[in-house]
Amino acid sequence: MLSIYKRFHLKFLYIFFVFLSLTIYFFSTSKSYSKGFDIDNIEISEPFEINFNKNQVIDEGFKKAFSELVLLILNSSDQIKVEQVKLSEIKAMIETFSIKEEKFINETYYLNLGVSFNKKKIFKYLESKNIFPSIPLKKKILFIPIIIDENKRELLVFSRNKIFSEWNNNDSSYHLIEYILPTEDLEDLSLLKKKYEFIENYDFKEIISKYDLEDSIIALIFKNERDVRILSKININDDMILKNQSFTNMDLNNSLQIESITNNLKMIYEDYWKKLNQINTSIKLPINIRVKSSDNKKILNFENILYNDDLIYDFSIIKFDKDYVYYQVIFNGTPNNFLKSMNENKLDFNTQNLIWILK
Repeated sequence: MLSIYKRFHLKFLYIFFVFLSLTIYFFSTSKSYSKGFDIDNIEISEPFEINFNKNQVIDEGFKKAFSELVLLILNSSDQIKVEQVKLSEIKAMIETFSIKEEKFINETYYLNLGVSFNKKKIFKYLESKNIFPSIPLKKKILFIPIIIDENKRELLVFSRNKIFSEWNNNDSSYHLIEYILPTEDLEDLSLLKKKYEFIENYDFKEIISKYDLEDSIIALIFKNERDVRILSKININDDMILKNQSFTNMDLNNSLQIESITNNLKMIYEDYWKKLNQINTSIKLPINIRVKSSDNKKILNFENILYNDDLIYDFSIIKFDKDYVYYQVIFNGTPNNFLKSMNENKLDFNTQNLIWILK
């Protein structure tokens, strides 16, 4: 009789501790609700006068932070669709904010603000406008701009090329692409001159191979007396596309016009990169997954990966028993895209049944 009591007591303790540990895991998933888009270093200044209102300055910071987020996750054609957003709508999408620094200098109030937007609320707002955002992924790309002077029949490369020398002068915090420009190389210059007659068909492999970068953009800038035509060869993720732009009455020795061309090209390249990383928030695929409850390390790693994956709309524990923890994951994409995303994080699943098993 005593041994039966002991067994019962041990079984009760086991169930209690399993319940306690899974309760901790359950509450750990609540961080998925607070994951957001963080916009830092929002700087606002306002004259310190009689009618000065600090709350109004903070409100201006919220507007500026939202504008920067829009520039970061939306392509240029969609950015104009949210220009009329109300302050009340912006505030409703803010998770937290913090004042990093505030100071008074010469009767002017300066504020540095950090704002965290609720990702789910941002997605819901954009979806109501029929806008699909992009994952804000940074990318390093080799960029080679070459001016082809069709009148003089010569190539302008490296420091002789003003687009080359001024390209990285006006980078913004919301730009996702970091452009790596090639170093001046007499060998490369000689090679390019030899390719003048068929420069449009040249693949640039001899030059690209010198750099430890997988992706590249070659901008061939054809100019005559007043007109400029630019052929961009964009090679990202082993996929090549061509983009053509034309500009009239352009002087490639004029810094303001060079800046205009540069900004136009950067917008096109950023839009293309964002399109590759676009999230279709209209797809909300529920995926049920079970994980062994005894493997604490695997559970924590799985939750951490879900939390940090921008394609995960939400996840939660729906039930648990002595053997398994059962999750429901809401994914913005197809099952294959989910498996690919998880595979990149070295997670593998048995998908033979309706409830998948994390191996």
